[in-house]
Amino acid sequence: MNPTTNIAIRAARQAGAIVMRSFHRIDRLTVIEKDVNDYVSEVDRSAELAIIDTIRRAYPSHGIMAEESGSHQGDDYLWIIDPLDGTTNYLHEFPQFAISIALQHRGKLETGVVYDPLRDEMFTASRGEGATLNGHRLRVRPQLGLAGALVGTGTPFRDQRYVDAYLAMLKDLIQDTAGIRRPGSAALDFAFLAAGRIDGFWELGLSPWDFAAGVLLVQEAGGIVTDIRGGDQFFKQGNVIAGSPKVHAEMAQRLGRHVPNEMIC
Repeated sequence: MNPTTNIAIRAARQAGAIVMRSFHRIDRLTVIEKDVNDYVSEVDRSAELAIIDTIRRAYPSHGIMAEESGSHQGDDYLWIIDPLDGTTNYLHEFPQFAISIALQHRGKLETGVVYDPLRDEMFTASRGEGATLNGHRLRVRPQLGLAGALVGTGTPFRDQRYVDAYLAMLKDLIQDTAGIRRPGSAALDFAFLAAGRIDGFWELGLSPWDFAAGVLLVQEAGGIVTDIRGGDQFFKQGNVIAGSPKVHAEMAQRLGRHVPNEMIC
């Protein structure tokens, strides 16, 4: 395992400890609505500070893009951090949330870590070295297509412009799959896809910190990640499809026909 992955794991565990200390004391937290249906608490901020401090101690020259504190300029390396993906779940004590930490070098993902502190599941990926869960190698499930596939998604909750397009996509997929799941943490959705717990995933309007680590997990586990039209602009657009190869191909074909032109600009 490369040194940056070890640092990401250390940072994720420290953040996880902060997150879990307050999990059953939600009523004592101060919660602020940053935007429509988008919340932050002091737990998010404390966890993010712990992650940044761990990274800064090891790599003081690296840049940082963090959900709560924004961008911190640096060199050609960029850490992309979500200290608590699934904050709304967390604030309702719904047990689906995670810490997500990724590292890019000149735009290429090198390290990805998604940590589920409730289950103590550490998903890790290093470019060219594969993906693991608590040290065990991961591969996407070899599902042959959408028939019988279990697919994850995220419903639009901030930007409502594309609700109709999303509902058309949902209707198209729900007919032939074994089921659609919306647990509420994109980071864990990607991790579960890498682990073979779901076969595909799509969502509109994500931010880079929501899924940067998950992208590398899926890719290193043998899956495919693209934008909603099958291209490579998913970080720019925030509209993403991921899946095992055959599931991804069928999802891209189905979902692409419901995409408004303005969505891909």
